[in-house]
Amino acid sequence: MLDRTLNSEAPALFGRTDGAAAGWAVSRRPVAYPDAVAAMEARAAAIADGTAGELVWLLEHPPLYTAGVSARSGDLLDADRFPVFQSGRGGQYTYHGPGQRVAYVMLDLTKRGRDVRAFVGALEAWVIGALAAFNVTGEIRGGRVGVWVERRAPGLPVREDKIAAIGVKLRRWVSFHGISLNVEPDLSHFAGIVPCGITEHGVTSLVDLGLPVTMDEADTALRASFESVFGTVANTEPPLP
Repeated sequence: MLDRTLNSEAPALFGRTDGAAAGWAVSRRPVAYPDAVAAMEARAAAIADGTAGELVWLLEHPPLYTAGVSARSGDLLDADRFPVFQSGRGGQYTYHGPGQRVAYVMLDLTKRGRDVRAFVGALEAWVIGALAAFNVTGEIRGGRVGVWVERRAPGLPVREDKIAAIGVKLRRWVSFHGISLNVEPDLSHFAGIVPCGITEHGVTSLVDLGLPVTMDEADTALRASFESVFGTVANTEPPLP
């Protein structure tokens, strides 16, 4: 189990060296995947050029599958179920859809230490801190990307299900893509792929765990945890598209 205690009075784990705040934007309507990627790439380029500030962009997508740079063709089990998009992020196949909070993270790692391993660890700590707001223990596992929860039932073996995926890309030391947290998606939609190439474990969500969490409540937890891990965020910005 990953044991990272988030303390609002402690320095941010992966804060900016200059203390500048990142922007925070929330889209209230589903955003088409190609539109989101184009907007992310434009913002990341502007951050690298010094003409725009960092941004965390929260949104939902229509139902779709994305293939990361390590995706295996055999892990796409139902190519006709939803649109499939090639993605430049790390990782394998993932599902995105309504009820899942996607957070695209455009951060300037030049101002945060240029440590890719620490950055991924900070993303994990961010998700784990947000889950803790709902008394859910998120964990990481060696050799498995993402954040996991243990499922225990009397008389049955312990089960581990994935509740959040992580997949990022860096260009000129600016990040884009990010994390996806399952709040209340239709979990049957994951059946069209082998999620992240892992067959021996399942997927879950906050609502599947018996927690009637709304998207707004998830966003509040994500923002509070982000500030503990990455530093202050500015007032909410308009969404990108």
